[in-house]
Amino acid sequence: MLKIAKERLNELYAKISETMGLFIPVNYAGEVNYKVWKEGAEVSLETLKTVKSPKNMFFPQTENMMKFKTEGKNIEIIDVRKDYKEEKPFVLFGVKACDYKAIEVLDKVFLAEPVDTYYQSRREATTIVTLACSKPEESCFCGVFGIDATAPQGDVTTWLDGEYLYWQANTEKGEALTALITALTEEGGEETVAGQRETTKAVLENLPFAKLDLSRFTPENLNDLFEAKEWEEMSEACLGCGTCTFVCPTCQCFDIRDFKTNEGVIRYRCWDSCMYSDFTLMAHGNSRTTQMQRFRQRFMHKLVYYPSQNDGLYSCVGCGRCVNKCPQRLNIVKVVKTLGGKKDD
Repeated sequence: MLKIAKERLNELYAKISETMGLFIPVNYAGEVNYKVWKEGAEVSLETLKTVKSPKNMFFPQTENMMKFKTEGKNIEIIDVRKDYKEEKPFVLFGVKACDYKAIEVLDKVFLAEPVDTYYQSRREATTIVTLACSKPEESCFCGVFGIDATAPQGDVTTWLDGEYLYWQANTEKGEALTALITALTEEGGEETVAGQRETTKAVLENLPFAKLDLSRFTPENLNDLFEAKEWEEMSEACLGCGTCTFVCPTCQCFDIRDFKTNEGVIRYRCWDSCMYSDFTLMAHGNSRTTQMQRFRQRFMHKLVYYPSQNDGLYSCVGCGRCVNKCPQRLNIVKVVKTLGGKKDD
């Protein structure tokens, strides 16, 4: 294990940026999100959760898919994917365990056949440096999904305290990145990291949602859950605002549209939400016509449909963003408690 003095972190960022792009949590206009590091940026590794998850690095909120030029009856199709294939490798720095697990959820969607080449090109270009949690919040419940917030995966795993950033390479990409910054490091830190992990685990075990019971959310209970009368009552206050889907690190729904310009037509995709009344709207109408149906679809997908098709992997990672952001407090925790119950202490 290596360690880097905290006062040298700007040197670390600058060294990485010499050869690769560096995306890192930055405080800008009062919000912390992943942005390209530049000298003078207000980096905030201490922030537990960025407002938007890092999925935006691989699955942008909006992106062009192709362009068309028309002349009479002739159509020229311009492939924009070359821009992604030639993309400069970049480092995604400071990813928490929950957000890293969310990338695994997205991988199973976008890298399954047929592979989404837009997503794939960015994933292949990325080296992910994760950062262990040391001060979890009351809204966190990643442990319910088997995630260890004290030892996240990634190409490199790091831990931070008041003096050092501790660094452990896990993959070939991680070793290559480590070789770039070795001059800034020194050996040591194992005992400090072990102590931090033990302390953090004790906190995690006593968080309010640490004992959520997922045992009822199985394929065998699909019909009973689908027909549960509680959906109607829970969804009554839902505004259909889509906030939960836009802050969620695993939501992957998108819409595709064409936009006409003076230089041709741009086909682009943008994030969409299953909570919207016009989601998947077609000429014949929409198969989910009530907010209850849309509300039920969102949570059934995360807790039953997705895990039943992906070897038990839930499409929720317990990051707690929806807990913090839903204006009506109709988050996934409420659904689990209402339909699944809670374990006794």
